[in-house]
Amino acid sequence: MPIIKPISDLRNKANEISDLAHKSNEPIFITRNGEGDMVVMSMTHYTKLQLKLDLFNKLSVAQAQRASGDNGRTVAQVMKDLRKKIHESK
Repeated sequence: MPIIKPISDLRNKANEISDLAHKSNEPIFITRNGEGDMVVMSMTHYTKLQLKLDLFNKLSVAQAQRASGDNGRTVAQVMKDLRKKIHESK
């Protein structure tokens, strides 16, 4: 269930909003004059969200490449390249 707080709570109870964001690990929706205005979340939650977006973007690119006929690389090719990079870094 979404957490919804008025903007006055953000102004008057900032520490409580911060604690709630960290404990719930969910976004907190802030309203102004009864309508949605902004979202507050912990840095941890934001970072996880950014990582998910990055993954979804990479999956989207991979799907587009596959749809255009790109078959990618075989596991053997990937392993060969990884071994080469490891050997070069020594």
